[in-house]
Amino acid sequence: MKYQAPNQSLKDYKTINRKFERLDLDRRLLILYASKQVQRFAANPKEVMPGKDIRLGFPEFIELEDILIPILKGEQELCELKSLVRTSSRSGHLYFDIYILRHRCESHNENKLIVLFEDTTETTIAKLQKKNIKILYNVLVSYKNYMEKVIAAMAEALLVTTKSGKIKKVNRAALELFGYNEEELINQPISLLFDDNKLLQKAIQQRYLLKNYFQKIEIICRNKEKEKLLIAFSCSMIHSKTDGFTDIVYIGRDITAQKSRQQRIGTQYTITRILSESQSIKQAIPKILHAICECLGWDLGELWTANEYIALASQQDCVHSILRCVEIWSSRTVAIREFKAVTWQTTYTPGTGFPGRIWSTQSPLWIENISQPENFGRGCDTASVDKPSAYRNASLHEIPEFGDVRSQAAVESGLRSAFGFPILDNGEILGVMTFFSQDIQPKDTELLQMMVSVGHQISQFIKTKLSQEALIEREQRYRDLLENADELIQCVTPCGQFEYVNRTWLKSLGYSELEVNQLNVLDIIHPDHREQYRHILYEVMSGKKLNQVTIAFVSKDGKKIFVEGNINCKFIKGKPVLMRGIFRNVTQRVALEEAQRHQQEQTERLLLNILPEVIFNRLKEEPGTIAEHFTDVSVLFADIVGFTEIASQISAIQLVKILNQIFSVFDRLTEQYSLEKIKTIGDAYMVVGGLPVRYPNHAQAIACMALDMQTAIDEFNSENKQNFSIRIGIHSGPVVAGVIGIKKVSYDLWGDTVNIAHRMESQGLAGKIQVTEATYQKLRNEFVFQKRGEIEVKGKGKMTTYLMIGRKSG
Repeated sequence: MKYQAPNQSLKDYKTINRKFERLDLDRRLLILYASKQVQRFAANPKEVMPGKDIRLGFPEFIELEDILIPILKGEQELCELKSLVRTSSRSGHLYFDIYILRHRCESHNENKLIVLFEDTTETTIAKLQKKNIKILYNVLVSYKNYMEKVIAAMAEALLVTTKSGKIKKVNRAALELFGYNEEELINQPISLLFDDNKLLQKAIQQRYLLKNYFQKIEIICRNKEKEKLLIAFSCSMIHSKTDGFTDIVYIGRDITAQKSRQQRIGTQYTITRILSESQSIKQAIPKILHAICECLGWDLGELWTANEYIALASQQDCVHSILRCVEIWSSRTVAIREFKAVTWQTTYTPGTGFPGRIWSTQSPLWIENISQPENFGRGCDTASVDKPSAYRNASLHEIPEFGDVRSQAAVESGLRSAFGFPILDNGEILGVMTFFSQDIQPKDTELLQMMVSVGHQISQFIKTKLSQEALIEREQRYRDLLENADELIQCVTPCGQFEYVNRTWLKSLGYSELEVNQLNVLDIIHPDHREQYRHILYEVMSGKKLNQVTIAFVSKDGKKIFVEGNINCKFIKGKPVLMRGIFRNVTQRVALEEAQRHQQEQTERLLLNILPEVIFNRLKEEPGTIAEHFTDVSVLFADIVGFTEIASQISAIQLVKILNQIFSVFDRLTEQYSLEKIKTIGDAYMVVGGLPVRYPNHAQAIACMALDMQTAIDEFNSENKQNFSIRIGIHSGPVVAGVIGIKKVSYDLWGDTVNIAHRMESQGLAGKIQVTEATYQKLRNEFVFQKRGEIEVKGKGKMTTYLMIGRKSG
């Protein structure tokens, strides 16, 4: 609510050409009169009628008594309430002003208040719109200034063009990147900067491709100096609704340096791969020239040497050399037929010409512009250039003997820049590589430094290949001598390829020379011996000379051929280049030795079935009588009750089968409890615990086996419908164990303990396990016993014995 100073012109409001609605009020602010349309200004229209308090319909009059009373008294002429608003869902906003003034009734001599309401909706909305437009304009101006500052501060280059490609706007980064000022670019075609303007036209003609195809694309551009730049652009189209024109916004980032680094890394990787895959120098050099040109974006590459192709420094006179071009590679986009023809016919001495300058200084050289010698200093003496200053610019015109025919041919072929580097071997030069480009290429020191490393890498490759060639030539001299040898002779490279095999080798294994050339050495190594061969290979390549090596080959028809001989490795500069083997065919001898070994194994297996392994091993080391005293062992005897009667009722073969079935179970129990079977005599079975390896719980193991033997007999009876019963006797004490005799030797026990154990079995009860007092004392805490009492034992008198019932529970 806004109060205004009195407006004297409203005293005669009836004469004013403005539309008002009216209320008349008495001193108590009761409505005396209301015009027809005054209710639409009220907050509560139903309360606006004569006799009602105005404050019910117009809350604005609440607490206005201090203003209204002075008007009634005549102390103040007028009061205005400005910019009031009513809002409803049907009619929206209603803006209005209220004017309050005094009216004197002459007839009643009494003052009353006249309240005038004026609808100001149209004028107020117009003022608000004007105000909003001004605010919006200020915001747009501020935003424009802000965006101008942002665009100016952008590190990326910004270009705005029309749909036809005319430049409308550039930022400071774009000007710095391309080297122009703003006046030189505005209203110029974008093709002034773009090498490939067809790409832009394609995007314009096929607008739907712009979103997918023209985002972050790498475009080759040119700066003011016509130097090539690689810019990664992201583009979008802006359609103006006001004028209907379409603009294209380009935001670009200079990735020339980044791309150069990637190209250098890719070049070095490619050269390394070429060198690793090439079999010869002549195979590698053209690929290297091609790779450097393709990876770095140059158009022509050359190799200059002082020989027919290339040779080690020790084989050439570097000072008085005559340099010739021996290899050229060029891209198809370059028309250099005349330049190549001149190059093939040109020779240089060290210090003359572009390659001669590099040869004499043994340092790389860069020429930015072949056709503009005025950009460089004259009279540069190559002899005065030391190596630290060798990374410098030059011009072909200033290099002696290169300013005439070859220089003119290079310019006519459109070649603009050049660089070259030497191929060095420990300070001695082997050759020079030079490269040319149709573009102006600013000097790249990092590239030159990398090419120095590449030169060393190529020289190492050349040395290796030349050494290999020399090695092959020397070895050829010995082949005639080796061909007629009776031994199998082979020469194998470290990678397993056969360099040479003699006639004896071919005859023994049955291969032809053509087949050998297609074989790897592992192909003729028997699978059982390949791991052994890898170990031999490792030792030989480590520098060891192996004598009397035995290994197995596989002949063409699959036969196993054993050979024995010597293997050594030939090294050049510390690197293995050839492995040589001289072998004798020992297949028959190995077969005989194998038969003898097999026979020996069979003998040993037979003895292991007769003797304990420990005793067997002792006999092998110390042949002769073996006897050993054991202070505490447990001996078990078992016997089938009524075996004599059973034997008389069945055939001998059936009897043996039954015994074998029963004793086989007993043998497995012996192994289960780590006991030692001593022997079987007829239907008697003898086993001992505690020897030949001593251990304390031998009595427990014997007891467990005795119980399991009873269970085994019960199961046998159940499966075979028999009624066999066994007696078992056990005694613990000292024995002497050993092997005696020279024929049909066996491991046996002697001593009173053996006899007592046998008496326990023979004087035992059918189906029972009888033990002596000594054994009972060892087992009473773990097993259940029944005391049998004293029995008369032959040769011992009366002895107390016990019957073992089973294991204690828990």
